[in-house]
Amino acid sequence: MWIKICGICNLESARIVVDAQPDAIGLNFYESSPRHVPQETAKQILQLLPETILPVGLFVNHEKDDILHTVETLGLSTIQLHGDESPDFLHDLQKQKPELQLMKAFRLGENGWQNLENYLEECQQLGISLFACLLDAYSSDAYGGTGKKIAWSEIPEHYRHDDWPPLILAGGLTSENVADAISKSHPWGVDVAGGVESSPGIKEKLTVQRFLDAANAKNPATED
Repeated sequence: MWIKICGICNLESARIVVDAQPDAIGLNFYESSPRHVPQETAKQILQLLPETILPVGLFVNHEKDDILHTVETLGLSTIQLHGDESPDFLHDLQKQKPELQLMKAFRLGENGWQNLENYLEECQQLGISLFACLLDAYSSDAYGGTGKKIAWSEIPEHYRHDDWPPLILAGGLTSENVADAISKSHPWGVDVAGGVESSPGIKEKLTVQRFLDAANAKNPATED
C-alpha cells in the first residue's frame, strides 16, 4: 500500500514522519490552509528526506507560473492539484514541464462520479498522463483536510481501476478505520493529514506509526 502523510509544515513533524518511513509526504503551499508551509521551511524539510520518501507539492488554484516557480526552486518532481484546475490547465502545465508527475484531487459531492468521469475522459482526449487520482470528500468550507469521509463501499462500483489512473483514498482516514476503508474501496494508496495529528500540522509519532501499520496490514502483497 502506497502511503502519503500530508500537511508537513514544520521540522518537528517532518522528523516524526521521516522516522516512520511512508512512501510520500505532502507539502501544502495553499496559503489559506492551516497546514500551509513557507518555501523556506519546505526547503529545510526536503533536506531531511531520504530518497525513499517522495515529496509532493500541493497546490490549490495557483497560477501556473507560481507552481512552476515553486517546483523549480525546490526541485519537486511530483505535485498534487487540489483545487478547481481544469484539464486544459493540466495540459498546459504538462506541456511546459513533461517530466512533472501530476496528481489530481477530486472532492466527491453532488454528481461527483459523473463529474469525475467527464474530467478523466477530457484528460484522456488531451493526452494528459496522471500519476494518480486522489478522492476526497466535498466540503463547501475547504479544499481538503476536513476529516470528512466519502462512501468507501461505492468506489469499486464507480471507479474504473483498469482504465483510470491509480486511486489514492483520502478524507477522514485514521489508524482505526483505514483497514476497513482499504477493504471496501481497494485503492492503490492512501493519504492522511488530520488523522495523525494532535492539531493541524502537528503530527503525533505514535499515531503516525499506528496509521502506517494499519494501512500496511491490509496491503495485498503482505496478506496470505
